[in-house]
Amino acid sequence: MQLARSNPQHMSLMSKLARINWVMVLLLCMIAAIGFVLLYSTAGGRFDPWASRQMTRFAFGLVIFLVAASIDIRFWLRYAYLFYFLAFVLLGSVEFIGAGAYGARRWMEFGGVRVQPSEIMKVALVLALARYFHRTALEDAVRPLYLIVPLLLMAAPAALVLRQPDLGTAMMLILVAGGVFFLSGVRVWKFVAIGVAGLAAIPIVWSKLHTYQQQRVLTFLNPDSDPLGAGYHILQSQIALGSGGIFGKGFLKGTQAHLNFLPEQQTDFIFTILAEEFGIVGGLLLLTLYGALIIYGMSVALRSRNQFGKILAMGVILNFFLYVFINMAMVMGLIPVVGVPLPLVSYGGTAMLTLMFGFGLLMSVHVHRDVQISRHDPNEPV
Repeated sequence: MQLARSNPQHMSLMSKLARINWVMVLLLCMIAAIGFVLLYSTAGGRFDPWASRQMTRFAFGLVIFLVAASIDIRFWLRYAYLFYFLAFVLLGSVEFIGAGAYGARRWMEFGGVRVQPSEIMKVALVLALARYFHRTALEDAVRPLYLIVPLLLMAAPAALVLRQPDLGTAMMLILVAGGVFFLSGVRVWKFVAIGVAGLAAIPIVWSKLHTYQQQRVLTFLNPDSDPLGAGYHILQSQIALGSGGIFGKGFLKGTQAHLNFLPEQQTDFIFTILAEEFGIVGGLLLLTLYGALIIYGMSVALRSRNQFGKILAMGVILNFFLYVFINMAMVMGLIPVVGVPLPLVSYGGTAMLTLMFGFGLLMSVHVHRDVQISRHDPNEPV
């Protein structure tokens, strides 16, 4: 282990595995286990069709996590743009050969397996921006012209995702990129200027939204205006959240879920199952686990001795935070329904695997935290 500390560029595989923080792995397993329990309950006390598949995906995700964590961080720096390019090509291909469902075209099918490229792009964008800003000095980050490339890296996939259409994922891509910009030293006044421009563009954006997206916003402002139509989802979600009380109705005893009042209960609205059956206590337990994971990710970023690792770790954990915040705010009626899953808990293959890959990158930053990388040559240590 002493050799690993003195020569972080030449750590053996066993040294890397010894550096993995297994407390973080335990947190991931505990959160995923809550998801298994909720999916089991959602299916009426059966592992099929959701819990069993989710367990298999998480097990595969753990393998991806360990592989990503053990790979030298300079590898991820070197091939960050390539990974972004491949994700972008896959995302663009959805426009022509993608599979559709629920009135949207967001998936690609490979031998019966569905993949959602927009989920992959969330991690690829963080990698590409971390690579770009790794070479950026503080005086460069304040120059407007220097931000043209990262703005294009963000805007191109966001535009493709909006065409699918998937407003929630497009919002996440923009917010994650904005967070990375801020962490890389971009001045606050630029964000204020963009915010003002965004407010001024609201009428134009509103006219470009699909009818169902406009309806979601109007329903958010007044869900009681159409309780049996557009407002049904959020009203039933709020009923389930409020009916659980402090300790909940009990496992498998949630009436809103088991009487099929809740829509998409295995995906977007799964947090309402937790609140109804386990009450405020269950909800706070999950929030505590999420909070611990987020704090850990921030500490990893602060301890990294290279700029790429700092930005990558903060980007991954910001992406994870946005998953949690947007989903919970959505089911509580604080923001419009946008279709963002609850991370590691909601049923879904691509989201699960990309999240585990992202945490694998985060752990790679932790394992290789002592590696110092030149701003000019990724292969050259400082």
